[in-house]
Amino acid sequence: MPGMWWVVGTALVVGLVAAYLIWTAGRVDRLQTRAESAARALDAHLLRRAAAAAVLAEQRYGVELYAAARIALDAAPDEREAAENDLTRQLRAVELDPADASCEAVIAASRRLALARQVHTDLVRDARTARGRPLVRLFRMGRGQQWPRYFDIDDPTLTVPADVTTG
Repeated sequence: MPGMWWVVGTALVVGLVAAYLIWTAGRVDRLQTRAESAARALDAHLLRRAAAAAVLAEQRYGVELYAAARIALDAAPDEREAAENDLTRQLRAVELDPADASCEAVIAASRRLALARQVHTDLVRDARTARGRPLVRLFRMGRGQQWPRYFDIDDPTLTVPADVTTG
């Protein structure tokens, strides 16, 4: 009978290790999926801001801002970060009046973009951390998926002059 306990104990340990590995694989997959969803949401917010900036440029601010917005809208994936940073610089160079609906649309889109960027960065960090763990690498969990990438842009939040907001 003592040999029977050895078999039961071994089966229990193997079952617990298998359950942990299944849980870990599910966690890695969920984090990867959430990071991909955050990337799509970030992309949508980038497009909204660029479109709002293009409308604003057509109405008030002219060629340079319009060109930056169009470049951001049409940029290839490998050129996207530079195009978005240029658009942010162009938006910071103009004086935005929050009383103007077009300016307010750009300001609001920039705020939402900043939040989407932060969520994306946090989820990418979590997914990369989970995939970088030794056990995950040993069992090659998540091997069918690309590593999530950070989207490295300047903080897109726009400041509004103090005298305009208190006026």
